[in-house]
Amino acid sequence: MAMEDDIFGAPPRPKLPGGHEVGSDVSTLSEAELEERMDLLKAEIERLRTALDAKRASRTAADAFFKK
Repeated sequence: MAMEDDIFGAPPRPKLPGGHEVGSDVSTLSEAELEERMDLLKAEIERLRTALDAKRASRTAADAFFKK
């Protein structure tokens, strides 16, 4: 079993579109390619912030419900 395989058979998580991997060598990329990757990462950060906000709202609602 490869390191990236999940013990429960779940497929590995996909990389960002365009194949960017955090920490990868970017020295060979053009300015346009760097800007494209930055845009992808900004979009991913926004997606994560939205998910975090939703989880926090759900937690707040649950805390309010169970404290009464």
